[in-house]
Amino acid sequence: MTTDAVGADGVKARLSSPNMGPPVRRRRRWITYLAIAGPGIIAANAGNDAGGIITYASAGSQYQYRTLFFMVLVTVGLVVVQEMCARLGTYTGKGLAALIREEFSIRLASFALFFLVVANVGLVVSEFAGIGAALQLLGVTRYLSIPVAAIAIWALVMFGSYRYAERLFLVLSLVFLTYPIAAFLGHPAWKTVAGQTLLPHMIASKDFILLGVALIGTTITPYMQLYVAAAVADKGLGPDEYRFERVDTVGGAIIGDVISWFIIVATGAAIGKSRLPLTSARDAAEALRPVAGAGSVDLFAIGLLGASMLAGAVVPLSTAYAVSEALGVERSVSRSFAEAPLFLTLFSGQILIGAVVALVPGNLVNLLISTQELNGIITPIILTFILVLANRRSLLGDAANGPVFRVVATASVLAVSAMAAIVVGQTVLGWFGVG
Repeated sequence: MTTDAVGADGVKARLSSPNMGPPVRRRRRWITYLAIAGPGIIAANAGNDAGGIITYASAGSQYQYRTLFFMVLVTVGLVVVQEMCARLGTYTGKGLAALIREEFSIRLASFALFFLVVANVGLVVSEFAGIGAALQLLGVTRYLSIPVAAIAIWALVMFGSYRYAERLFLVLSLVFLTYPIAAFLGHPAWKTVAGQTLLPHMIASKDFILLGVALIGTTITPYMQLYVAAAVADKGLGPDEYRFERVDTVGGAIIGDVISWFIIVATGAAIGKSRLPLTSARDAAEALRPVAGAGSVDLFAIGLLGASMLAGAVVPLSTAYAVSEALGVERSVSRSFAEAPLFLTLFSGQILIGAVVALVPGNLVNLLISTQELNGIITPIILTFILVLANRRSLLGDAANGPVFRVVATASVLAVSAMAAIVVGQTVLGWFGVG
């Protein structure tokens, strides 16, 4: 992104200066990390967006702690996948769409992009629906909040102040750090929580499996992978900065999923005994009542607003990056409209579509969970491309996946693909009245 980047040559020169002692070098490393940090943390926080929060809360509400085992598997998969994307971006200087086009074919790139665009447009709609729901909790009609938010996000990116908005949205999203506190104050059965986190406690039902896929879809989301690789390349980070970007990416993925785990625990402790699905954002806010009491709805609304605004910018940017990369045209938020017309037109168009469709009346919870289920089905396609690219020594040289990492990465992709295949199978059987 447009965050001040530290060039490879400058970093290397400063860190290797013979006049610097160990304390100075350590301080320089922290300064370098802070300058480079961004893509991984932003992608992870964007993943805890409106759809993510509602999906995690729905898991706790309907099945209490039974879905926690999914989060262990998903976290391993997310760390592996995000790290591969960051590595591809730093060692090639290109985003995923450009690499797919160059390493495979235009047809395969078009195939992947088609599914990505379909999923991302649905997500943009859900982000603006989340913004509307957040401000409705604060008494503002969505017919005012959604158009104003759309204009604000569009202007922040178009006029070059996105890096400041990025940080503002991240700060607002930090409200969800209250979920760990709410989890402890909710006095869950910690023995049960631990047992169902470490060992699977599956339920043989279509709804349970669909929710499991939704958890995968909202945690390992294609736009997060495309965003990380493209943002790393956009910042100009190279192999010399990879170790810093790896900390950013892996750390962001773990922290994001820990918060997700606590959302399920807090919701399960607060309202999970009802075993009923959520019907509104207000229901999800009830999990924060042990922390905020009567202010739980307001606190949830602020966090939901920040998370939705952040993802409302990141999701359309990831699509614009991907399509522009695949076509080989200019793509950067630091460019003017004259310099990157397709990139900024794609971004603007998604904002417009997302805001307009989000104004249509409907059930927010159903919309958000359905979008995550769609992502859960599409994700294996993108992950397969990522795995093949990261395995290629002809592309990454010594930075390609090693034997152990290759096994873990392959197992992660196969597990996600298996869940998606089950959902597709159930859907097809449903067409014939079976299931």
